Formats: sequence, structure tokens, C-alpha cells
Amino acid sequence: MRYELGIDIDAIEAIDMHVHLEVDSCGHKAMPEEFFEASAKYFKAAERTPDIDAIARTYRERRMAAVVFTVDARTQLGHLPNSVDDLVAGCARHSDVLIPFGSVDPRTGRAALEEARRQAEVLGVRGFKFHPSVQGFDPSDREYYPLWELLESLGLPMVSHTGQNGMGAGLPGGRGIKLKYSNPLLLDDVAADFPGLQIVMAHPSVPWQEEANSMATHKSNVHIDLSGWSPKYFPESLVRQAGSLLAGKVLFGTDFPLITPEKWLAAFAELPIKDEARPRILKGNAAALLGLDRKED
Repeated sequence: MRYELGIDIDAIEAIDMHVHLEVDSCGHKAMPEEFFEASAKYFKAAERTPDIDAIARTYRERRMAAVVFTVDARTQLGHLPNSVDDLVAGCARHSDVLIPFGSVDPRTGRAALEEARRQAEVLGVRGFKFHPSVQGFDPSDREYYPLWELLESLGLPMVSHTGQNGMGAGLPGGRGIKLKYSNPLLLDDVAADFPGLQIVMAHPSVPWQEEANSMATHKSNVHIDLSGWSPKYFPESLVRQAGSLLAGKVLFGTDFPLITPEKWLAAFAELPIKDEARPRILKGNAAALLGLDRKED
């Protein structure tokens, strides 16, 4: 089933740029079970793997839209992801509130290129999600440049994890996950060499927040989503710039189901951010990035 956008931008109040679907309709999960257990403990999450219908209800009831994705880390984890086709079909059933992003494993080479093109052209995904630490790759390595070139040519944005990892947290050796691949500066080469590729750095990039702020200020094609942390724990420099220099570059995101919209929004309301910047962060910036403020052809 091909996804066709059905969101009425005037009918929603916010766009969550970062929502995980980690189980498909056959019950297959995105990662080995130990990762779910460790991350649920790390985030104190009550429900770790809601299905696509539950996600849609959550956002429809709150008059919000959500970008939904999984992560294909088959090489690093030795585990096939949940089905992207199933994810897209679910989003198509709920196209009034859900927006599907695809995911491919960059380490599969030409197969990743072919699959990314299929997801874009056949399934109709509206962007792509990557997690360099979980997928075990350096995004600045020129081995992966053909993939970034393809995404740029397709005109689709990418969301890439940066900063601390909840995945593998508390496990021996972090279950082999290496934090260095989540340094946002590894995306700076990509942003510079592919200026037509819109890059969203996912999460406050602790311990590299100043680097992320600098990149988003310096390059018009670099953005920051605010997911993965309760806003009450955001680095002070991010809070300060979110209401000023980066008011047009930061995006509402939760990391649902690890953080709920209610929890995130309640903490966000307490931040010292100018009132005029809040609608842009919650909806306007994402609408522009995703083309929701333009009429479909």
C-alpha cells in the first residue's frame, strides 16, 4: 500500500517529529528483546511497543500529527527490523495523523540504495531515519555518500540520532553500541557536501550540544529535534538558542513511546522560551520541513 498524505495542517496543533513503531502486525520487533528491556528501564517507560493503531489514537485524540519510523540495524544487531511495508500500510490507514519515514541499513551497500529508492518511490515514505550508533556506522565515511546523494536527489529529509544513547544503556559494554558514531559533527561533512539534503539531528546532543548548536546555526539544511529528553533536562544553551537564533530550526519531538506527549509538553511549558517561538517549534518548523504548508501536486 502506498502512502498518500492526508493531514489537514489547519486541523492539528503540533507535529511530533520523533515517534517509534517497534513492532509490526506479525509481532516482530525492531531489535532483540534485551534492548527493549534496557531502554524501558532507562526511560521508565510504561508501554514500550504500542502498535500503529494505538499510536494513531494517541495523536488523533491530542490533535497532533506524528512522524513514525523504525531503524534497520540488521548488520550490527544480527536482527531483522520490523516491516517498513507494514509501517507504511498502517500510516496509510491513519494518514490524517501519521507520516511514515523509511529506514535502511547503510552497511548493506547497494542493497540499501535499492531499498531506499523502493521505499521512497513505491511506498511513498516522506523521509528516512538513521541511528549511527545502533547501526554501527560513521555517517561522514565516504562509503555512505551514495546513500546521501540518493536522498538528496529524492528531496527527502533524514533524521539521524545524535548524543547519548538509551539503546544498550546499562548493559555490559552498552551491548557493543559505540557513542562516537552519534557525535553530531560526523553529520557536518554530510550537510556540507549535500546542501540540498535536509538533516534533522535527533535529540539534545549531549555531550556535544555546543557542536550541534553551531551546526544548526551555520547550515541552513541542519535542524534539531527536541526528542528523547524531558525539556526540564535540556542543556541551558539549547533552551536559550531555541527561543532566539534557532527558533526556526528546532522541532518538537518526544521519542514516544519512551516519552509521552503530555509529559513532554508539560515540561516544555515551563521553559523560558519566548511565546512567539513556541508555535514554530511545535508545528510551523516541521510543517515547512515536511512540505505540509504546501499543496500537494
